[in-house]
Amino acid sequence: MSAECWLPAGTQVPAEHVVAFASTGVAHAFAIRQPGVEVDVEREEALARLEPRHAALRSELGLGGRLFCTGAQVHGAGVAVASRETGAFYPGVDGLITADPGVCLGVYTADCCAVFLADPSRGCIGLVHSGAKGSALGIVGVAVRAMQANFQSRPEKITALLSPCIRPPLYEVDFAVEIRRQCSEAGVGRVLDSGVCTGRDLEKYYSYRMEKGRTGRMLALLSLGG
Repeated sequence: MSAECWLPAGTQVPAEHVVAFASTGVAHAFAIRQPGVEVDVEREEALARLEPRHAALRSELGLGGRLFCTGAQVHGAGVAVASRETGAFYPGVDGLITADPGVCLGVYTADCCAVFLADPSRGCIGLVHSGAKGSALGIVGVAVRAMQANFQSRPEKITALLSPCIRPPLYEVDFAVEIRRQCSEAGVGRVLDSGVCTGRDLEKYYSYRMEKGRTGRMLALLSLGG
């Protein structure tokens, strides 16, 4: 079994994690399809229906007391620094970075990729929403440079992890390849990618493309001090 393989997180709420990424000293999980939650609705209603499960997962991971921070996810290349002082919601951004152990970063996906970034040497992390548009705009490179500028992170000390996402032939753009290229170009020391395609396993994952836009969302979670 490869080091980047997504495995059950051992939580009551269905979720996965990657053992090799947890070794960087972070808490992380990827909430997958939630049985019994009807999500054949518009996005905001689907998120509202899933929130009790997602909140329960944060509690199971010991993150319930941390500020849950998300961005607006506008398919751009904006990245913000999250902290307890700056709040829980960040308009106009698709990526968040932090060195604050009191926050938990979150990214919602349903075919796009959640890119987890961790630099244990500087005690900082990042979580990025990167689909076809964000990848074309180079958001992962933006996030790595933001970690350098704000936390003096060294790219060679960063481990990147790609979540399950849609891939060819079910989608015409292989943005996972572009994400890995951006990581290499930015000097990221280690990149973990299982190659899992969300569109190929609708029993486990939500897929915007395969379910024609009316579906739920996976939730990527990342926090310091796993």
